[in-house]
Amino acid sequence: MFKTTASAAVLVLALAGSAFAQGNSGNAGGGGNNSTSEGLVTVSLGDVVLQEIANDLNVEVSDLVDVTQVQVPVGVAATVCDVNANVLAEQKKAGDATCEATSSSQALAQAVQKQIDG
Repeated sequence: MFKTTASAAVLVLALAGSAFAQGNSGNAGGGGNNSTSEGLVTVSLGDVVLQEIANDLNVEVSDLVDVTQVQVPVGVAATVCDVNANVLAEQKKAGDATCEATSSSQALAQAVQKQIDG
């Protein structure tokens, strides 16, 4: 009985530690909101994505003419660029991580809004 209880306790602690590590690793699982520059990825914005962002922000595409790229957390970049977050994290470790957005998201639109607001 003691072995079973002790084993269960060890398992619970191991899982809790793993969950804590994932929750504090920036963007484990692609959903983090790491606002430090160390976790940012430069996302290039093409015409189609800029049109989506303009629609989301209720502005004209011409208002976004100077926005060709924006920096966002790894999780956001992974989503809008359709790239695995681990791939972007490895790129970031090696230097600067970049990708080309294939879609928009609310987080990407907010990053663009911050950039145009200055």
